[in-house]
Amino acid sequence: MTARITLYGRPGCHLCDDARAVIEKVCADTGEQYVEVSVDDDPELQRRFTEEVPVTFVDGRQHDFWRVDEARLRAALGH
Repeated sequence: MTARITLYGRPGCHLCDDARAVIEKVCADTGEQYVEVSVDDDPELQRRFTEEVPVTFVDGRQHDFWRVDEARLRAALGH
């Protein structure tokens, strides 16, 4: 199974921690998977998302930034 959710963030980011907690809860409830990518590991990602982390993608399309709304994420996943 491939991950439908990608969380772009950075270490030490409290908003990233909050987003991860919501994503982990939704994934635990729905059986979906997610991957996390540090924008600091890629200069292009850092340039693109530096002011918006965390950024959440669902099925390859940008879904949210800064905060993840649980109900909205579930709806995007069809759950």
